[in-house]
Amino acid sequence: MSLPRAILIVDDEELLVTALVRYFGRRGYAPTGVHRLDEALAAIETSLAEKQPFAAILTDLQLPDGDGGRIVQVAHDRLPHCPVLVMTGSGSVSASVEAMRLGAVTVLEKPIQLQALETEVRQAMESQAELVVALGNAEEAGIVGNSPAIRAVLDVLLLAAPTDATVLVEGETGTGKELVAQALHRLSRRPGGPFVPVNCAALPEGLLESELFGHIRGAFTGATETRQGRFRQADGGTLFLDEIGEMPLGLQAKLLRVLQERMVQPLGSDKAHPVDVRVIAASNRNLEPLVADGKFRADLFYRLDIVPLRLPPLRERAEDVAQLAAHFLRLRGGARRFTPSAIEALSRYSWPGNVRELENLVERLTVLKPAGDLDVSDLPTQMFADRPAPGQAPAPLPLEGVDLYAVLGELEDRLIREALTRAQGNQTHAARYLCLNRTTLVEKLRKMSLR
Repeated sequence: MSLPRAILIVDDEELLVTALVRYFGRRGYAPTGVHRLDEALAAIETSLAEKQPFAAILTDLQLPDGDGGRIVQVAHDRLPHCPVLVMTGSGSVSASVEAMRLGAVTVLEKPIQLQALETEVRQAMESQAELVVALGNAEEAGIVGNSPAIRAVLDVLLLAAPTDATVLVEGETGTGKELVAQALHRLSRRPGGPFVPVNCAALPEGLLESELFGHIRGAFTGATETRQGRFRQADGGTLFLDEIGEMPLGLQAKLLRVLQERMVQPLGSDKAHPVDVRVIAASNRNLEPLVADGKFRADLFYRLDIVPLRLPPLRERAEDVAQLAAHFLRLRGGARRFTPSAIEALSRYSWPGNVRELENLVERLTVLKPAGDLDVSDLPTQMFADRPAPGQAPAPLPLEGVDLYAVLGELEDRLIREALTRAQGNQTHAARYLCLNRTTLVEKLRKMSLR
């Protein structure tokens, strides 16, 4: 696949920009060099207007007329598939962390060897091109969004999909766990095989065991014919075990044996059958507390949790609401849209039912209003019931007062936990979300554990 070669170089050092433009021009790129923030922002808009968007941007953070971090932010919004590489001579850790938080793919310290710089640019462009293809496949499977929270999910998904590793998908109801499982299957090495879902909460233990492992005729009362079972139906493909946390303990032991031995023995039979199945499990509850309470087997949890994938609730990825709403509208057909004020209202709603609630809302609105754009007046009134009026405080100060330090401590703990969830447990990435050094975050986590 041929890559677009247009790149933007931004630095206040004119000699450096001239040298970089000359070097990249000789290496087959189409470089544009500017020295100021306003020039860079204008160049981005011109590239979009001419439908020749930049494939990569190199920028310094310290510019004569402003902060180069603004370029990172604008590129993230206007050129979501354009990697931004930051060049800095200041060595400022906080500025570098902020640039990464805004969406820079890397921060390079000056002076930079030209060949090493070109390698960084080329690899960033190639990785982004691969990501665009993968995002297209993920969107076909229903995973839509460009927020840091969903990108963290996609990063893990794209690494795990080509393997046969077992994946445990955890997230609130309606966050799209089955869609993620389908995307893992579609991007795997076995997309031509069957994708077989099983809801472990929908059947009692006896029926669930037969559903999973099969049975022979006469194995129990009512078994009038032999049944293959879902494991054997998924042979050569993917078995999706939804709501795995609801599986009875006795059946968990049998599932663990199948996962370890890759052999399935139907009920009533003395013969085991080999199966080649990739297993993806999902739960709307955190399984670790269930393990601690003895309600879920620890050995099965560790066997399933080889690749953990935590899906963020929609309230933690509000910047994806507009893209998701437009996606669901396209699925309903036509060229309709939500007005900007409606998008603002949708983005401010808390979405207790997550993505599924948004999808159902879009379907309802298109039925009730078959033509025309969808505005705030078309949205259900309950979406505004829990929102304070403009200028109104979210909650009054109690007459008895509050312990400010305790409240601030609780808020800090909650934000740290949300950052760790969004970063899939990666402390370095979580620190970037919070604009902290990693060592500071580690110290705060230590204090949290003491509390």
